[in-house]
Amino acid sequence: MAFPLEAVPNFSEGRDRATIDAIGRALARGARVLDVHADPDHHRSVFTLAGDEDELVGALLTGIACASERIDLRAHEGAHPRIGVADVVPLVGVRPDDMGRARTGALELARRIGEELELPVFLYGELGAARGPAFFREGGSAALAQRIESGELTPDRGPAELDPATGAVLVGARRPLVAFNVNLRTDDVDVARAIAAIVREKGGGFLGVRALGFALPSRGLVQVSMNVEDPDRVELHEVVARVRAEAAARGVETAGSELVGLLPAGAAAAASRDALGLDDLDASRLLEVRLLDD
Repeated sequence: MAFPLEAVPNFSEGRDRATIDAIGRALARGARVLDVHADPDHHRSVFTLAGDEDELVGALLTGIACASERIDLRAHEGAHPRIGVADVVPLVGVRPDDMGRARTGALELARRIGEELELPVFLYGELGAARGPAFFREGGSAALAQRIESGELTPDRGPAELDPATGAVLVGARRPLVAFNVNLRTDDVDVARAIAAIVREKGGGFLGVRALGFALPSRGLVQVSMNVEDPDRVELHEVVARVRAEAAARGVETAGSELVGLLPAGAAAAASRDALGLDDLDASRLLEVRLLDD
């Protein structure tokens, strides 16, 4: 039996519990829903699904259709940048050998979103000339509509125009990453933005780390929000230690961390290895991983 793939669709709704639950039920008709992370300040929900290619494509189509019916981007305000009701939809090859299946599934999903749901689709990452989500999100959905109208960008699948209520969908295939946030005990978002600029790769920080600073008004905090795109090469505890050190240098305390979605076993082992002083601890020493492999 083939090892399951993962999908991590991000929907532009983090406040209306009825809508979040409806999307979850739609996704669960075709695949296993392993986790839901909803944030009212980001105004965004991240679902983690598991299944084979066909199961995930069917489940994601149903979930995106539900989101398109219930979410109106014209009335959407949130900290996280977005260009669609289903903003980014990656299929994930949990093991390196599964990346071919993830790519095949992502391309089929993109085709069906464009043809059946009639939403513009942009391919990102290795399926889209190495352009990441930030390339498409710059300026928001209004700016994206102008870029399409001017001919700068053309959707890879679906209609060549943007409905302002539903926007576009970013579809890709990738390896597992860690989405991880560190909250800071201040309401000064410039502090979070400054630290994000230091720790992200683009600013000379950690390899494969993407980071942004956000305000969290409902909690009176700010946040350094990070994607660690290659957790095998970056030690999570080192990233957190750098964020804490930069915050302390600015006279700010940290206020806990958040994991968005699920943590790959290798990343968990690496973090535990440092904390416990076990130099030989890796994913192969984790009980549940060995039981699954055997």
